[in-house]
Amino acid sequence: PHAAAIHLPLPSEVEMLEYIQVLEQTQFPDLRSKCEVPIETLATRLTGLSRVGARTAIALAIGNDRKITAAWLTKSKKEIIERECQGLLEFIESPFTLDDVAGLDAVKTWLREDAELLRRGALRALPMGYLIAGRIGTGKTFIVQCWAGELGIPCVVFKNFRDRWVGATESNLEKIFAVLRAIGQVVVFVDEADQAAGRRESSDGDSGLSGRVYSMLAKEMSDTRNRGRIIWVFATSRPDLLEVDLKRQGRLDVHIPLFPPQTKEEAHALLTAIARKLKLPLTPADMPELPERLTLGGHEIEGVLVRALRIHELAKEPKKPLKEILGDVFREVRPNAHTRKLEYMDLVAVKECTDARFLPERYRDIGPEELEARIEELRRFV
Repeated sequence: PHAAAIHLPLPSEVEMLEYIQVLEQTQFPDLRSKCEVPIETLATRLTGLSRVGARTAIALAIGNDRKITAAWLTKSKKEIIERECQGLLEFIESPFTLDDVAGLDAVKTWLREDAELLRRGALRALPMGYLIAGRIGTGKTFIVQCWAGELGIPCVVFKNFRDRWVGATESNLEKIFAVLRAIGQVVVFVDEADQAAGRRESSDGDSGLSGRVYSMLAKEMSDTRNRGRIIWVFATSRPDLLEVDLKRQGRLDVHIPLFPPQTKEEAHALLTAIARKLKLPLTPADMPELPERLTLGGHEIEGVLVRALRIHELAKEPKKPLKEILGDVFREVRPNAHTRKLEYMDLVAVKECTDARFLPERYRDIGPEELEARIEELRRFV
């Protein structure tokens, strides 16, 4: 006698429909009267759960005399998947859309066109994945949150799947992949991807774990059966640390670089957008004149606005107008001291870019040799 591992996949949409019909006949005869969506839609919405999870969702609704609505289904499915995955996945619930992103017109156009292809079902025309690169503070995570707000399909964040026990990390990854395949259509966001994705060559201290993680991830990402169904989005400030094979065409097809504002107009647009996000009573006309040669990213501008608001709230009456306080703070603020590291991050993002429309004018005419030479000059500061 011997033991063997048997893989039991999560039920497909057809299998879920058959299971729900059995539940209706045997356990929940009043299911249709409690359900405000067709049974077929119910099966579609519950796909991605185990049979136990699907039964739990239905039983909770009927047991608490609640109507099964589309909104309730979305909420219940999210909670059950997060519980079954034990914190390995987290759903993005975003109040933002790409309208909340300042500038980046070419990037927003591309993402919206892909969202339209997704709605049409033109899956063959969609990329397998995206790589979003750029220095810290350029809004990589925020733009994904905004895109998630208007996509119309679930978006999930890869959480920490690594475990101290032998084999547990690989088991966690398999569990994540099984759920992603069963959901149907999903965007998977991997933040700080250079840390999460592993490496082809493992270090001596991890017993080959990093290499196994890399291999599993690379295999899953290159499965063309998942085109338009599992869409990978990697974000990192150090795309040079990602394995070349992982970010190639066929895995991460579209490489989008993000940069701090390049002109005063872009800086004012970003300032206005962040002020709106923070609900500050500022109009475009209230924005102060920005100091020359001051390059600030989104996080730094948000820090300046919060600092100005702090001064305004602590001041005694009569208070200076927030506009004047903001002007004073901008005159006093010091730029990030790690300029060479930040320039390095900008240049490796330029190097990875797959479409010149994403690049600011200043970077479009840099040749590959000049770019590589400057990156090498800066590498010792990183």
